[in-house]
This record gives sequence, C-alpha cells and structure tokens, in this order.
Amino acid sequence: RRQPVSRYSKRLFDLAFSVFLTALLLPLLLLLTAAIYAIIGGPALFRQRRPGLRGEPFECLKFRTMDNRRDEKGLLLPDEVRLTALGKFLRRTSLDELPQLVNVLRGEMSFVGPRPLLMEYLDLYTGEQMRRHEAKPGITGWAQINGRNAVTWEERFQLDVWYVDNQSFFLDMKILLMTIKKVIVREGISARNGETMPKFSGTISPKQD
Repeated sequence: RRQPVSRYSKRLFDLAFSVFLTALLLPLLLLLTAAIYAIIGGPALFRQRRPGLRGEPFECLKFRTMDNRRDEKGLLLPDEVRLTALGKFLRRTSLDELPQLVNVLRGEMSFVGPRPLLMEYLDLYTGEQMRRHEAKPGITGWAQINGRNAVTWEERFQLDVWYVDNQSFFLDMKILLMTIKKVIVREGISARNGETMPKFSGTISPKQD
C-alpha cells in the first residue's frame, strides 16, 4: 500500500480547513438552523451513532430533514412521509451534511474517506469490506465521486477499500474538487426526492470471522 501523506499531515489539513469553512459558512449554518427550528422544529441536529476508524462508534451530526409525525399508536410514520420539503432541499444540495464539520474538528471524521454507514451493518461485512474502516470516515469519498447513490453496495465497498489502499494528498484534493462538481450538477443521485439508498442487507456474504 502506498500512503504518501501521514495521518498527522492529513489531520493538520482537516483541522485547518474545517476551522476556515466553519468561520466562512457560519451565517449559512445559523440561517439553516433557524429555518429548521421554524419549519421542522427542534432540535436542529440529527445525531446518530456511526462506526468510525477501526469501527469505533462516534456521534455523527447532520441537520434534521424529517419531522416527528406519528400514527394513532404513537409510532413514527415512514421516513418518506416525514421527510419535509426543506429536508428534501437539504439532502438534494447536501447541506444536511454541513454539521459534520464539527465531527472533523473533533477528529472523528476527515474531509475525505469512506462514508460512515450504520452500526448495524458491521456484522454484515465480509473481512475485505470491513477494511473500509482502516481510514477515518469522510464527509465525501472515492465512492461518492464515482457514482454516489447510483452504484451498488458491492461497488461502493470496493471503491472504499481501493481508497484505503491508495490514499494520498493529491487523491484527496481530486476527490474534494470532484465533489463540488457532483453536488452542483447533481450527478450520481439515483434516489428520488432526497431519499437515501436502500439499506444494506448483507446479501453478498456475511462476515465469517
């Protein structure tokens, strides 16, 4: 494996760039927070435990995109029903991911790396797929600029592992620049109305070890 950039250099870049972006985007962050409180209700942040480096859990932050509507039994309605118009806009533009700048500041995430998925998937990975956790999870990654939600789970995991084995400063810069383009032209988004990919069911082969 070749890793021309040390983890310390990558952390230094993440820290400096996250401080810069947080300061630059602070008015937008405050505006979106106020809009969510007014339209969806508080809290403005959605918090969920996700696996980080080496599979260690951390609290991943996003802007809330769904309300808390429930049925007559008190159970939450399906996601597609609770997803608001503002939430669809936030997902479509990827603005719902902006609070992850805090995760980068705290050292739980990097700007570039495999996207953090759900804790429940850990027992479904093969040994090779589990290698995606050898790098910090990222706000964006190699899989996101090579299909995003339009690729299969199998392809996504292959792309994640390829990144782990080939990460470098120049590759990270390429991914960041390509991410900006993808977000602007909305390439690789197969889900409609801001919905996310179907859940991973472990249909490839469960992890044996």
